[in-house]
Amino acid sequence: MSTPAPDHLRTWLTLRATIPWHRARTAPHPVTPTRDGAAHDIRTHDHARSPQRAERLLAALTRARADAASAAPLDFALLAGWQRHVLGTPEPPPFRGDPAHAKSGRERYGTGPDLPALLDACLAETQDRADGPVLPPTARAARAYLDVCFFHPFDDGNARSAFLTLTFVLARAGVSLDQVGPVRRIRRRADDPEGALALADLLAVLITAAAGRRTPGDPACRPSPASSDRRPPRGTA
Repeated sequence: MSTPAPDHLRTWLTLRATIPWHRARTAPHPVTPTRDGAAHDIRTHDHARSPQRAERLLAALTRARADAASAAPLDFALLAGWQRHVLGTPEPPPFRGDPAHAKSGRERYGTGPDLPALLDACLAETQDRADGPVLPPTARAARAYLDVCFFHPFDDGNARSAFLTLTFVLARAGVSLDQVGPVRRIRRRADDPEGALALADLLAVLITAAAGRRTPGDPACRPSPASSDRRPPRGTA
């Protein structure tokens, strides 16, 4: 009898609870850079693949940022609303019903009736609770990005959904990036806890760099109380 393929989503959920997210590097916030890195990347990287893809993703980005400015809770229904723009479908797409694969089949994400509720519970953790640890926005954004990657909730466009989720969480903290290529181009593994923290640290590096390119004294570049953290970033995964 053949050994069943591992469920990398369950692997991620197990590791996720053990990662010391509070150790993620902090960064200045709020930060509003001169260049809109997300829109720039879509207009260059995605447009080179397909002008229609870029147009749809820009529409989804606009929607995600509007939701971030509102009191909308981050959950699967919100992601599905963005994904309708990403995929150009008349209705928000449903949660996938079959196992999903990524990385040329090296990772498999299982299915089950509990997954939509589990994803909502994970995404709800992007809001700090009074009875829980206060995490830097870099950790909350990185964790939510990886949640969407490994839950893989849609039949198509999950990397774009994860990117929009990260943008949403950072926007809620008053942060925009002036470059997002390092985030979007590096693949992350479900079984790599060091890589998860490396993503959070990468966000801190990108935010700090964007803040440094602002004019000194700009009110949109106010350092956070913990921004003196000088630990070197972890290696990328």
